[in-house]
Amino acid sequence: MDWQGWFSLGLAGIALALMSSGRFAPHMVMMGVLVILSVSGIVSPDQALSGFSNSGLITVVALFVVASGIHHSGGVDLLVRYLLRSPKTVRSAQARIALPVSFLSGFLNNTPVVATMIPAVHAWSRKIGVSPSKLMIPLSYSAILGGTLTLIGTSTNLVVNGQYQQLTGSEGFSIFSITSVGLPVAVIGVAVMLLVLPRTLPDRKDQQKFGAMREFTLEVAVSFDGPLVGKSVGEAGLRELEQLYLVEIERDGSVVTAVPSEERLRGGDRLVFAGDTQAISDLLRINGIVPSVHEDEPSLSKDRAERRLVEAALSPQSDVLGLTIRDARFRDRYGAVVLAVARGGERVSGNLGNIRLKPGDVLLLEARPAFVSRQRYNKDFLLINDLDTETPRHDRAWLSWGILVVLVGLAACGVLTMLNAALLGATLMILFGCCSVIQAQKAVDIPVVLTIASSFALGAALQQTGAATYVAEGILSMSHGHVLLAILLVYFAVSVLTEVITNNAAAVLVIPIVLSMTTTMGVTPEPFVIAVMMAASASFATPLGYQTNMMVFGPGGYRFGDFLRVGLPMNVFIGLVTVATISLVYGISL
Repeated sequence: MDWQGWFSLGLAGIALALMSSGRFAPHMVMMGVLVILSVSGIVSPDQALSGFSNSGLITVVALFVVASGIHHSGGVDLLVRYLLRSPKTVRSAQARIALPVSFLSGFLNNTPVVATMIPAVHAWSRKIGVSPSKLMIPLSYSAILGGTLTLIGTSTNLVVNGQYQQLTGSEGFSIFSITSVGLPVAVIGVAVMLLVLPRTLPDRKDQQKFGAMREFTLEVAVSFDGPLVGKSVGEAGLRELEQLYLVEIERDGSVVTAVPSEERLRGGDRLVFAGDTQAISDLLRINGIVPSVHEDEPSLSKDRAERRLVEAALSPQSDVLGLTIRDARFRDRYGAVVLAVARGGERVSGNLGNIRLKPGDVLLLEARPAFVSRQRYNKDFLLINDLDTETPRHDRAWLSWGILVVLVGLAACGVLTMLNAALLGATLMILFGCCSVIQAQKAVDIPVVLTIASSFALGAALQQTGAATYVAEGILSMSHGHVLLAILLVYFAVSVLTEVITNNAAAVLVIPIVLSMTTTMGVTPEPFVIAVMMAASASFATPLGYQTNMMVFGPGGYRFGDFLRVGLPMNVFIGLVTVATISLVYGISL
């Protein structure tokens, strides 16, 4: 191996170290690697930029928009409404989450699925008397397992397929190629999860993290042409909101106080609730409830033009990690002021300015109006609960599901390629109003796209300089030529990388090594590639390893050790089940 190979290998090691430190955003690290490889001449400009035109990446972007259409039309809410209901036990509650979420994640990017489910599960947990800490990890794990059901279940699957096509020139995998392995693993994984997690997850009661600061008067209105007109307060479900209490109804200049459950709603009724501002997002997702638009708004609503209260969880890529709140200069950096911090489900006490920020910290912020839209692009915060949550387009819910079914059907039958089916689905979501153009733009995760696209340059460098072959020979020597043992080593290598860097970057870096291995061994690469897909998705051990884990970290009131205790055995178990399933499906024996 010449100096270019050693240089590429060293650059890959430095990139891994920088990303695993948590102090540098993965997309910035990988873009820096791309620049170095291109400037040094190790890869040509065309190779350096090839990831940006890769069909797998473009498919990922299109599916972000499809998922946005499902989300903004209230499509996920349909399943929540019909499937959650009133379970009798914790295990039953977890099952009611696991089954629909794992199914949805097989066909949608699991990040918007989990984002939609978090507020619903949070409110539902109080209604049924089950701690959120018993439900949030099962929500994330179900989404992870469901992502292995089809090629479009996660962005990683699509990216691996795109890189595989690019490096081998083959047609790649079909939408259900991974299902023969993913389905048994998901079924066994969910079954074990429901058997073990009810006993091993902590039981932390949902505490009001920010106390009285979150108690405000909230106002909404009844839509004139909505389904709530003519229904009683009880029939509309407005007495079942655990976080909010209906105080009064303002109607035609008069006020109905001490509102009885039998009171019939009319179009234009102004409903006044007292309670937790976080619950406004749940309230506005009720079909027939719209934001209050009266001109004589109370003082709190009038102040919304200048500021709003939001809750935000810090992402692992945030620029303020490790800084104190005082040093982070939130007002200058974000146009926001930190009012309180919660960590592990408890409010952090002490001098607010001296609190050192960590990934997953939940902040109560007084922010400028542009804060939410700006953070949807910057991704410094993974979870934002905002008072001005947009009402879903409920009349488009079934249509959005129809578009998804058509998309999957066309790809599965070979009528269209996965890329064209995804592009068609994204176009239909916008044309039929399931989501707006602005919502579609916000749905595209730019840092993820940049990380994936720039990772292709390093993958190409590792392959053409011989560095991938060098590493592959090292793994082969450890496996002593046994195919199944080589697959096992590849799986756990990707699994470890996924816990410390992004799953997409881990998969893209390993694929060239896998292809060099299979060429040397003279075996088909498909089982190895599927092992990479599965390992890059199956990240349970830390909240940093997978985005959905970090999303539930704050709302579930978890500590880092909670994930290690239940997730590390899950990682090992799913890995062994996956390799065993691959051996059965592809007829590989020791």
